[in-house]
Amino acid sequence: MTAPASPPVRPAAGQRTGAGRSVAGRVLAVLDAFDASHRSLSLTALARRAGLPLATAHRLVASLTHWGALERDTSGAYHIGLRLWEVATLSPRGVGVREAALPFMEDLYEATHENVQLAVRDGLEVVFVELISGRSAVHVRTRVGSRWPLHATGVGLVLLAYGPPGLGERVCARPMRRFTERTIQDPARLRATLAEVRRTGIAVSDRQITMDGLSIAAPVRGPRGEVVASLSVVVPAAEGRAPGLIPAVRVAAHGISRTLAAAWDHESLAEASG
Repeated sequence: MTAPASPPVRPAAGQRTGAGRSVAGRVLAVLDAFDASHRSLSLTALARRAGLPLATAHRLVASLTHWGALERDTSGAYHIGLRLWEVATLSPRGVGVREAALPFMEDLYEATHENVQLAVRDGLEVVFVELISGRSAVHVRTRVGSRWPLHATGVGLVLLAYGPPGLGERVCARPMRRFTERTIQDPARLRATLAEVRRTGIAVSDRQITMDGLSIAAPVRGPRGEVVASLSVVVPAAEGRAPGLIPAVRVAAHGISRTLAAAWDHESLAEASG
C-alpha cells in the first residue's frame, strides 16, 4: 500500500522574494511565511521564512498584530488572525460560490454519505473552498484552503478543461507531480483526458492522489456561462460506484450554477432600479 500523498510543498516566502522589496512586498512576505505546515511561528522563525532582518520583521509583525492580521498566543508564537478571515469572506470566487453551493453540497452528501468538495482555480493550482466529510467515507488529503496541482484531481481536471486558452499547454509544458502510479504525467494523456472532460462534462480522477480514492467532478458555471468552480464527490475506488454517481454530481453542479445566475440577475435588477 502506498503512503498517503502530501499536499504540494510551497517554498518559504523568503525563497521567492529578493532584496529591495517594497513595504507591501515585505508585509506579504510575512503573511506568506505561514502555510499548512507552519501555522504557528516564533518571531525568529517568521523573520527567517520571510527573508527579513529580525528588526524589520518585528516592526511589521507589530503592525499586523495591531490591525488583526496576526495574533500572538500565550507562548509568544504568532498565527494568522481573524481579521484576514473577515477580509477573505468578501471574495466572490471563494465565499460567494461557497454560499451558493452549500445547500447542494449537503444534498449530495446526504445522497452519498461520501466526501463532497468544492474548488476554484488559482493560476496552475486548484484551491478547495469547502469540504463536507463523512465519518465512514474514504480518507481524503484535501482540506479547506489547501492547494493541489490541476492535473491530478477531479476538480482540477474540470477547471483545466474549461480554463482560458493556453492553460492546458502551460500545464503540459511543466513537470507534472506524481502522487501514485496512476497520476497523469504524460502530456498526450492529459490532453486526451481534457478532451474527454469537455465532451462529457464530467471528470473522473481514478486513484491519482491516493490508491483508494476516486473522484467524480462537474463544472459550476457563473451567470455568463463561464466555469467558475468545480464540484466533486470522492468515493472508494474499489467499489465501482462512479457511473451511478455521475447524474447526482451533474444535478448538484447545475443547481449551484442556477443559484449563481439567479443571484446575479437579482443584483443586476436591484442596481438598475436603484
